Amino acid sequence: MKEIIKLALRNLKEHKSKTIIISMFILFGVAIVIMGNSFLESINRGLEKDFRANVTGDIAISTIPEKGTIIDVFGVNSTNFTGEIPQIPAINELEKVENILKETKGVKKTSKLISAQVILAKGTEIDLSAFMDNDDLTLMDIPISMLFAGEDGTFWDMFPDLKLVEGTFPAKGSNEIIVDTRVMAGFEKTYKETLKVGDTVLLESMGGVIREGKVVGIFKPANEYSAMFQSIYCEPVLARSFAELTYASSFDQVLPDSVDLSIADMSEDELFADDDLFGAIEEDTSVLGSSEDFDNILGDTSLRDELNKTDDGAWQFCLAKLDNPYLDKKLVRELNKRFAEEGLNVRAMDWKLAAYSYSGTVEGIGFIFNLLIIILAIVVFIIIMNTMVVSVIERTSEIGTMRAIGAEKKFVKRLFYSEAVILTSISSLAGIILAFICMAIFNACNIVITNEFAKMILGGGLLHFSPTASIIITTIVIAIAGSVISNMYPVKSALRITPLKALSKE
Repeated sequence: MKEIIKLALRNLKEHKSKTIIISMFILFGVAIVIMGNSFLESINRGLEKDFRANVTGDIAISTIPEKGTIIDVFGVNSTNFTGEIPQIPAINELEKVENILKETKGVKKTSKLISAQVILAKGTEIDLSAFMDNDDLTLMDIPISMLFAGEDGTFWDMFPDLKLVEGTFPAKGSNEIIVDTRVMAGFEKTYKETLKVGDTVLLESMGGVIREGKVVGIFKPANEYSAMFQSIYCEPVLARSFAELTYASSFDQVLPDSVDLSIADMSEDELFADDDLFGAIEEDTSVLGSSEDFDNILGDTSLRDELNKTDDGAWQFCLAKLDNPYLDKKLVRELNKRFAEEGLNVRAMDWKLAAYSYSGTVEGIGFIFNLLIIILAIVVFIIIMNTMVVSVIERTSEIGTMRAIGAEKKFVKRLFYSEAVILTSISSLAGIILAFICMAIFNACNIVITNEFAKMILGGGLLHFSPTASIIITTIVIAIAGSVISNMYPVKSALRITPLKALSKE
């Protein structure tokens, strides 16, 4: 084997031009792959840290989404275009879910969460046309914020990283809110006025629910480069209004038996053919029921008032912190199995699925990046293969001579593959060194991404690289494997060369 390695090194040295061309392709390819995946790893780490520490915990539990929808802590992403803005449903049989969590080994802390999207404004109404008429504002500047409310007594114990820089936390059962510094900055940019502690503001949900809220505190995000939506925290009683967690949301009104809704099925001709249709309907109680029925249904507002009250026991999510966060996927499987056995319409999610609005975007970017890398790799392999084919042609006499003095096909095969592995290994090592130098420079510069849309897409506001051993090892293995594969056809061509062919070429 030593002799083969010596001979391979000699051959690489003798064919400098081809060695340099191939090594450059491998070097820069390896550097790009390592830097790209290290950047994506940095994004994932940042997102994971943010969401585990601030919103989702290690595991989040929600209602099983309907077909065509995805539920995460930021809302319902739906492909069912109904014209309505879907709301996150409340968890049914909440007590059973909580008991299962308590019985699950490895669960350290639990809490509950409500979330909704709101628009913030001052004054008597929220006028969205003001945003459209302002050319200086973009879609990302519209002061849409995530409104969160956690369970009293457990939520802040689970998420202690949030620190107030001014004011106090909302009082229990109040309409008080605390806002992050990004909400204040966006508010000032949009409305040209400051937002401060003591201000009364209007909050409007995507569904049109409007409530007053009093700003009693300001907090700074634990990660100033976080990609998370600007956030507002409040008490559950206020959040339930925006999340539409009212008694009406789970109520089915049963009409009296005397009420016949067959009029809804009548055609236009049937409705308007008779001049005295509605007079006849009034006389015929079999069609719409008696006037007493409708007085009971429409005249009494007490039922409506009760149904519009928020359901104090309704929660959209159950959250859990684990003794060992790295066992989250294992516990997710265990919990989902238990939920299915109990017939519960809920599912457990890890932080990534619970924050899919962000993690899904990063995964999409990762998919596109890796797809481009695959295309690039194919092109590089084709170039390497063509270069090696030319090299085989040029080395016909050399190969023929080796065969003439007794070299077996196995020896020739080992020689060519040794050249490929040695060249790829050395080039990959150089690519790793180049990647680390570039990443160290970028990390030292602390390049901040200021564009809000770019921050959301890239998972944060800091251009940072986090290389891992798995990224480096995987890249080297793929590079060597690719190099060997790209040499398979040239090696086959080399093995076809006989001493007679070599002499005839001469």
